[in-house]
Amino acid sequence: MRREIQNYLAHRPDLLAFIRENPFWYRVLTRNPEKIYEIEEEAKIFYGRTFPQRIDRLKEQLDFVHMIFSLFQVMGNDNHS
Repeated sequence: MRREIQNYLAHRPDLLAFIRENPFWYRVLTRNPEKIYEIEEEAKIFYGRTFPQRIDRLKEQLDFVHMIFSLFQVMGNDNHS
């Protein structure tokens, strides 16, 4: 693997961890170092950092907060009966 790719990965621990979990990328980078940008995109998907994945997580969190709020309302209504 080229030295500049190794240096780049040394400064990007998230990509280095992704490549260690997916070792076939070592071969890809050795043969085609310009594919480092493809690895960045794959790592974003793997770690859930794409915009749609973030929106989905936010929606799940809002649904959870809504459920807890509804539960507190129901519990509050039961105490007043």
